[in-house]
Amino acid sequence: MASDKQKRADLLDLLVPLRRYARSLTRDALRADDLVHDTLVRALEMQGTLRPNTNLRTWMMTVLHNAFIDEQRRRQVEARHADTLVRMAEDTAPPAQEGQVRLAQIRKAFLTLPEEQRAALHLVTLEGMAYADAAAVLGIPIGTLMSRLGRGRAALRAFEEGARADRASGATEAGERAPETRRGPPSTLRLVVSDES
Repeated sequence: MASDKQKRADLLDLLVPLRRYARSLTRDALRADDLVHDTLVRALEMQGTLRPNTNLRTWMMTVLHNAFIDEQRRRQVEARHADTLVRMAEDTAPPAQEGQVRLAQIRKAFLTLPEEQRAALHLVTLEGMAYADAAAVLGIPIGTLMSRLGRGRAALRAFEEGARADRASGATEAGERAPETRRGPPSTLRLVVSDES
């Protein structure tokens, strides 16, 4: 029991030199206190490896130094990983919110079309049906289908031109006038047309 009390007293006497050394290494009071804490935790975990007659001060300073080196290495690895993740994110992923806004605009423009134009566009562009098959589904001649497709596409293009004009007018400085255009669907909307009849 007396040796345990002696070790605790020795350990408490070492707190001041441990803090001093930790501050010297970290140059930051808070990080130094964290380092001393980590050192004490490690020392308690490793107390079974402490040989009799070992200089406790030297051993604790070694534990503190090793804890500091481990922390520095961990920070360097984390910084490299963070840089790599940032580069990967910049290279691969455009902002998701722009795509969601764009999709909502396209959906809104598509839903404002008359039902017969929406049905024709849906069957040909989204479902990929041939003109003859789409015309058969709708029960109309191919010429009528092509006319509805043309009117629907024109309405979506008009919506896109209007959206571009709105973006341009928002970007122009006060006093400048944006070019006047018609409203239309987004510019990235491309409808696929099958040449089969």
